Amino acid sequence: MTSSFPKRSLIRSSTSKRTLFNTAMTVVAFTCGALALLPLIAVLSYVIIRGFSSLSLSVFTELPPAPLREGGGFGNAILGTLLMVGIAALISIPFGVLGAIYLTEFSSGKIARWIRFATNVLSGVPSIIAGVFAYGIVVLTLVRLNLGSYSALGGGFALAILMLPIIVKTTDEALQLVSQDLRQASVGLGATQFQTVTQVVLPSALPAIVTGSTLAIARAAGETAPLLFTALFSQYWTNSLFAPTASLAVLVYNFAISPFQNWQSLAWAASLILVLMVLITSIIARWVTRKKA
Repeated sequence: MTSSFPKRSLIRSSTSKRTLFNTAMTVVAFTCGALALLPLIAVLSYVIIRGFSSLSLSVFTELPPAPLREGGGFGNAILGTLLMVGIAALISIPFGVLGAIYLTEFSSGKIARWIRFATNVLSGVPSIIAGVFAYGIVVLTLVRLNLGSYSALGGGFALAILMLPIIVKTTDEALQLVSQDLRQASVGLGATQFQTVTQVVLPSALPAIVTGSTLAIARAAGETAPLLFTALFSQYWTNSLFAPTASLAVLVYNFAISPFQNWQSLAWAASLILVLMVLITSIIARWVTRKKA
């Protein structure tokens, strides 16, 4: 029995309206994607060109020079940045991850909504406000206790405030993406809720949690305003958590607006080092999560 319907080709004509529209939208999407990458490529290219020409071994081992003196470096700023970001990570990552676990696994719906709303508000607070808050909580407290004033501890606390909402949001979303079937299977095998969270849910969400923590660290490493209120700056090596501490972001701010050519060159070199530190952190995080997977 033969069909009465006319036979049509399944191959769409290259001149049809739908094909032309699809081709045009593909070109538009590709163009928009290229334009979105253009600012990043331009910034990275400019920083690499200007910063690479100013790099030398002395920038990692020496202290900032006097205004009219050639040479010098910013080894103290690299050490100070690592110290304050490390303090911030030690504060924010445990609290952020544990808070997200509570939101996803243990809290009621109403409480979770309010906490998520507060986290969204905190993530939108300007960084300078976090610096003022840390100044009032840490710096003034150290002054009252005669333990110092501006310090690496205050800088780390300010950066932790900025990192916390990012870690909470990314960890919360990562935990919600874990299939409920895994949780039910774990409970069905006799595991407690604590065992399910620690041995099933967290390992499944670990790559996303590490990625979120890396994003938070990257943001903290480039912040300047909070450190101006808490850590200030120093021309010397860091020898105490309760003393003013240099950082790459503040050094770039101070040296880039100076009229001295040597300081401006060091600012470009410090910008490049800061970008490379963020890049290396991201690469290590991806490598670690791949090994875990």
